[in-house]
Amino acid sequence: MEMVRTLFRKYDGRPHRLMESLHLGEDDHGLWVGSRPGDRAQRADGTWINVDHTRVRLFPRGQWWSALFNDAPHPTEIYCDITMPPEFGVGTVTAVDLDLDIRRLRDGTVRVMDEDEFAAHQVHYGYPPQVVATAQATCAWVVSNITTAEPFLTVYKTYLDRVRELAD
Repeated sequence: MEMVRTLFRKYDGRPHRLMESLHLGEDDHGLWVGSRPGDRAQRADGTWINVDHTRVRLFPRGQWWSALFNDAPHPTEIYCDITMPPEFGVGTVTAVDLDLDIRRLRDGTVRVMDEDEFAAHQVHYGYPPQVVATAQATCAWVVSNITTAEPFLTVYKTYLDRVRELAD
């Protein structure tokens, strides 16, 4: 199976999260990659962790968000990062993480996360006004669609099935 190196950076270019993921394919929603239990990911501080559950990530082309879809029983069903549009290379995807996150729990509860970090980083990194406005508008769009529209309803389940099959 082909691998994709996925890297999230902070606005100043520093690495934030690095993952070698399984290339699952591309559809109208974007590029899908997956991780199995035991796969490794690197945090911003350089430490490596082992993934403890099956999950898939969607990188939509030209959009200011990325979504992580976690397999049950993980309490967070969907975790969306607000990012600048990802850059796609040969076997790589890189996105700038803008700190705002949206979480949909298994019971349907939707929460916007890290608004304080987003506000602090606007000052620390000097986000331009257009970046702030687009991040906020994208966050509002995700919140209004994460319980009512694809790819947040059923499409991702096909990709989770693929990763489960690969893990068996």
